[in-house]
Amino acid sequence: MEFNIYKYFLFYFLIIFSVVGYGLFFSHITNTKNISKNFGYSGLLGLFFLTIYSYISNLILAHGLIHNSIILLLGIISYLYFIRKKVFRNKEILFIILIFIVLFLSVLIFKTHDDFPYYHFAYSYYLTQSSSYVGIGPFNHGFRTPSSIFYLNSLFYLPSIKYYMFHMPALLVMGFANIIFLNKIIKSIKNNNINFLTIYSLLSILFIDIFFYRIAEHGTDRSAQILVFVLLIEILLLINFSINDKNKLIKIYILIGLIISFKAFYFLYLLFFIPIVFYFFDKNNKFKIFSNLYNQFFVYLSLITICVIMTSLLNTGCLLYPVNTTCFENLQWSFSLEQVSHMNNWYEQWSKAGAGPNFRVENASEYIKYFNWVPNWMDMYFFNKVSDFILGLLCLTLVTFLSFYSNTRNKLRNCKILSVYLVLIILFLEWFYNHPSLRYGGYSLIAALIFLPSSIMIARNLNLMDKNLKNKFYILICIGFFIFIGRNIDRIKKEKTLYNYKPVEETFYELGDRHFLIQKEFDKTIKNFHLCKVKDPQCLKELNETITFSYGKYIFIQ
Repeated sequence: MEFNIYKYFLFYFLIIFSVVGYGLFFSHITNTKNISKNFGYSGLLGLFFLTIYSYISNLILAHGLIHNSIILLLGIISYLYFIRKKVFRNKEILFIILIFIVLFLSVLIFKTHDDFPYYHFAYSYYLTQSSSYVGIGPFNHGFRTPSSIFYLNSLFYLPSIKYYMFHMPALLVMGFANIIFLNKIIKSIKNNNINFLTIYSLLSILFIDIFFYRIAEHGTDRSAQILVFVLLIEILLLINFSINDKNKLIKIYILIGLIISFKAFYFLYLLFFIPIVFYFFDKNNKFKIFSNLYNQFFVYLSLITICVIMTSLLNTGCLLYPVNTTCFENLQWSFSLEQVSHMNNWYEQWSKAGAGPNFRVENASEYIKYFNWVPNWMDMYFFNKVSDFILGLLCLTLVTFLSFYSNTRNKLRNCKILSVYLVLIILFLEWFYNHPSLRYGGYSLIAALIFLPSSIMIARNLNLMDKNLKNKFYILICIGFFIFIGRNIDRIKKEKTLYNYKPVEETFYELGDRHFLIQKEFDKTIKNFHLCKVKDPQCLKELNETITFSYGKYIFIQ
């Protein structure tokens, strides 16, 4: 297969500008042009729109090559149309292109995430081959916990490159988040309004570029955690500075909508509406709270929430799998409550270091109760996974602190973080008690708990009259990008040595038979199902028995 880096690079930027084109279009029809003036938010708005579209469209049609080519082309046309209206300045576009050129190194991948062949690729590819079926959960554990990442992946199944752009959603989230953080930092510096949120933005961009440099490891978890950093900034800006409440609220809706669509357990992050409600309660008559919270993007947030819940229901019979209180056992394709509880316990056991590829603890049900698991978790996971992570966070914070430290003591007027910090603590305690694995929200929760008070402390010691203050910000950002570049170059060198990877001549990631095993089972079952439909009830009964034996439940309903 002829597939080189030049072709990859071309489609890489076509997808980026197409997604931004949809964001500009969506902002135009929703009259939110002020938000779309930020390239990063135009991109996130485009992902938000395409997420809703991909969920709904796949109910009736497959995301095949022709369909996706039209989607890509319409996005590019939209981008070209709006760019003629000078939405972005030429210098800004060149700057953004430079950022994405740097990030391009991270998508030169041969060795993918361990879950990628297991279900990330399988689910994404399934969406390109057929419209949605009911009851597909038994085919694969991953099909019971779908993510909007898979639905976005399926839209990037394109002629010539086919399925080799299935890492683009994670890259887009990282790229757009970088641009949002950079814009906030640059704007604060230009307006001489450097505050604790400027420092928090700096720590956030350094964190995601240094700690999340491997796009292959993002899976469905890290993209959501990246957006949590952005979400916290928007909530704190709303609470502390009370500027453009409507625009801030729309951004929060967009961010929460994307976060909960990436992974179902992020529904817990709806708790961040608590400080927002308190903010409007303090500002307005209590009867006006809901009128302030309600706008058209509240409807879109509700729509994306319904899409996520309905997909889970159609796949498993549960509104939020594997929470058995949300399950309907009487549906034809439903799992039994016993099976759901078993899987919930398994996820909990795995996250509490009670299971791995080569071991299982005895008496798992007793192990996961209360805090019985803590000693083993400390030994197997905290040391050295979590401890190294915390040490890295402290080093990053210390370097930033020393870079800006002075004998100056500033009085910080706008520094209301208590309500947000309490929500973070609640989420952290829930994380620690139920699923204490860094990938299940731990990265962003621990980092935010350290970064917020650290940002306030650093801001109090800033010398705002320092002529080199601006340069210090830019130097640290450049160091972060250089570390990102260096770590990815080192990774690519290792992949060349270990796997004979050829990033220029053969840019695509490794694919094998295991990536297509689920689709082969789908094709076989669908073929037999259609053959039975033209025969007799006995044939369907025999097929049902075969499927029940193989997968545990009757699968396909059209």
